[in-house]
Amino acid sequence: MATHLDRRNNLSLDSLNFFLADVRDGLGPYLAIYLLAVHHWDPASIGLVMTIAGIAALITQTPAGALVDNTRYKRALIAIAALLVTGSCLLLPFVASFSLVTLTQALSAVAASIFAPAISAITLGITGPRAFTRRTGRNETFNHAGNACAALLAGLFAYLFGPVAVFYLMAVMALASIIAVAFVSPAAIDHDLARGLDPGGAGHGAQPSGFSVLLKNRPLLMFAVCCALFHLANAAMLPLVSQKLAQANLQMATPLTSACIVAAQLVMVPVALLVGAKADVWGRKPLLLAGFLILPLRGVLYVLSNDPWWLVSVQLLDGIGAGVFGALFPVVVKDLTLGTGHFNISLGALSTVFGLGAALSNGLAGFVVQAAGYSAAFLTLAAVAAAALMLLWLTVPETLPRSTAQDDLQEMPPPLIVP
Repeated sequence: MATHLDRRNNLSLDSLNFFLADVRDGLGPYLAIYLLAVHHWDPASIGLVMTIAGIAALITQTPAGALVDNTRYKRALIAIAALLVTGSCLLLPFVASFSLVTLTQALSAVAASIFAPAISAITLGITGPRAFTRRTGRNETFNHAGNACAALLAGLFAYLFGPVAVFYLMAVMALASIIAVAFVSPAAIDHDLARGLDPGGAGHGAQPSGFSVLLKNRPLLMFAVCCALFHLANAAMLPLVSQKLAQANLQMATPLTSACIVAAQLVMVPVALLVGAKADVWGRKPLLLAGFLILPLRGVLYVLSNDPWWLVSVQLLDGIGAGVFGALFPVVVKDLTLGTGHFNISLGALSTVFGLGAALSNGLAGFVVQAAGYSAAFLTLAAVAAAALMLLWLTVPETLPRSTAQDDLQEMPPPLIVP
């Protein structure tokens, strides 16, 4: 039976994931709209700012994981990172020079790289490996709900008060996340479990290493390649859809793109809940294969029609694929690094790898669009996604620990026998 402390920790983690959802992903398109509409920046300068921020985030993912592995002040790390993001958001309306805007965004990106490994570490430290899957599914559920809510509020506030209102909204959500993490009990976090050491096993006090963890673990390496290909195929699909929507109806392009984002996030909520509940029963690999299968299917379906509502409807499939991936990514990394003490640095390293795939995606898609058109770009991305699916099927084993699966089967009620 859950104690008062358990309920408080669960509620705190729910709130933390909800409020950090938009903060983790950064200002993204809102920044581009603000710089274009208010300061009249040219697209090249806007793109350069966002590229520099993206590179800063990529560079710091693995060191952030190592820092989380090494520290016992994980809650403080989240609070400090949230304060830095808050400061950069509040500063933006008062700066207009390229160097200062770039500095605020790079600082925000570096700070945000702490959130994912720190949340996963706190979750693993509280729940242990056995309950980590279900809790991660719940984390992702509140993360997607927070993204959907933030997108709706950002659109409303931007309409009522202008693009600058989005910065204040993100600052408020970052401050709310600090309050949420403060209510997580520090005594409930087992820091050896949080870095991926086996409960009751040897290896306590082992120091995390760098990329050697990834290179010496073949299943983890192959999973990293699959993740990179998945994001290489996925990251450019929504921007391509937005461009096609703009060609069909320029006035409706922004509302329809927002509808794509919100609707996909709402689909991710039940998907993440389902994955969290069933991944310990059905296994990780069948669910992962289903999520990866959605991506090439999306790429092919986009080619069939240019109707705006068809494009929006197909984009809803992103909620299934991304919902499965988001809920299972930290779980599979936990499975493959359990007992090593390298969970968070491995999480950071893989985040760097698939972040690189995402960074290259728009460039690949843009090149193909310019050379052969939108249909060719969608089919190219679908082919990359199909390669990721085949590689996952052939090279990544089922990572569900056998003892977990057996325990879950034993806990199932006996079948009802009717005489």
